[in-house]
Amino acid sequence: MQNEPLALYIHWPFCLAKCPYCDFNSHVRDTIPQARFAKALRAELAHDAARLGRRKLTSIFFGGGTPSLMAPETVAALIEDARTLFDAAPELEITLEANPTSVEAGRLHQFRQAGVNRVSLGIQALDDRALAFLGREHSAAQARAALETARGLFPRLTFDLIYARPEQSLVAWREELTTALQLADDHLSLYQLTIEPGTRFESLYRKGAFTLPDDDTAATLYEATADLTQAHGMAAYEVSNYARPGSESQHNLTYWRYADYLGIGPGAHGRLSFGNALVATRRHRAPEPWAERVERTGTGQTQEEELTPHDRAQEMLLMGLRVYEGINLSRFYARTGIRLEDAVDQSVLAQALQEGYLNLSAQTLRATPEGRLRLEALLAALVL
Repeated sequence: MQNEPLALYIHWPFCLAKCPYCDFNSHVRDTIPQARFAKALRAELAHDAARLGRRKLTSIFFGGGTPSLMAPETVAALIEDARTLFDAAPELEITLEANPTSVEAGRLHQFRQAGVNRVSLGIQALDDRALAFLGREHSAAQARAALETARGLFPRLTFDLIYARPEQSLVAWREELTTALQLADDHLSLYQLTIEPGTRFESLYRKGAFTLPDDDTAATLYEATADLTQAHGMAAYEVSNYARPGSESQHNLTYWRYADYLGIGPGAHGRLSFGNALVATRRHRAPEPWAERVERTGTGQTQEEELTPHDRAQEMLLMGLRVYEGINLSRFYARTGIRLEDAVDQSVLAQALQEGYLNLSAQTLRATPEGRLRLEALLAALVL
């Protein structure tokens, strides 16, 4: 496993406002300490690169938070550092998440000049009423304008939408998605609204301030999503991600294929191979304490744990069955040290195969479209 290529995730923890559905590690500050956090991110990257050696680097992903609030020169410096410290693949994918507010959209030219070649816009809805409900800071008109700008700048473009919103009908979602597909380039991330613990939506939902579509309606919306995207030439290559062939997110495929990735910045996670060992890493979650740790020691890491073969098998199953391609059985054994048949409940596997939720060949285990529709329940029963 020591020759595993590497993906790099860089977490920028700051946002203009906290969205009510969001449980990500994001923080609102009156003034963002740009210089301090730029220096700390660069220091942490250098610290970990010294330990990892010159791995082949396949992707860089600036996530958050809201990375489009970063100074473009910070983005440029981190990209240059990563290219210097690792062996960058010729086709290195460099993604930055951005919101379509006028301030952030105005920086898109500078992010392109910094070296970003793929932008992910957090649009979430194409309806002003829905955007207000979701706590977004932009309008539908701003979203369309940002998409137009980004399409002219970046070789690759994706954006997010949230559906299965309160009172959203099948007809309304089909209309909104049809519009989105006309605006899209080669990739879309389409998520059903879920209530995450600790969010403002959780409190409102418990109080009965709004309701969500029932399971049957949500399933119908999901199936309509797959049908419409497929008709537009986008395959459902993962549960919530749709792309034209060859336009899949290489960085996210690193996670789903259970490959190595380095995560730097507040709260970032990682999975890294050292010899035959695979370790899980985590950084301090709060921004200022993370920066203090980096300034003292070179890293904000607070946890490193060697994963057992059983841990690896669980994680690889939970991630790998999300993607259409499924799990390669030979790679599963090489990555975990366990045969796949020893990592699952055989009776559940047999039933899932019989009911058409899973397909098993000599090389691959994968979930069918019907299986991905009920993947959460399926995995809970299947994985030992």
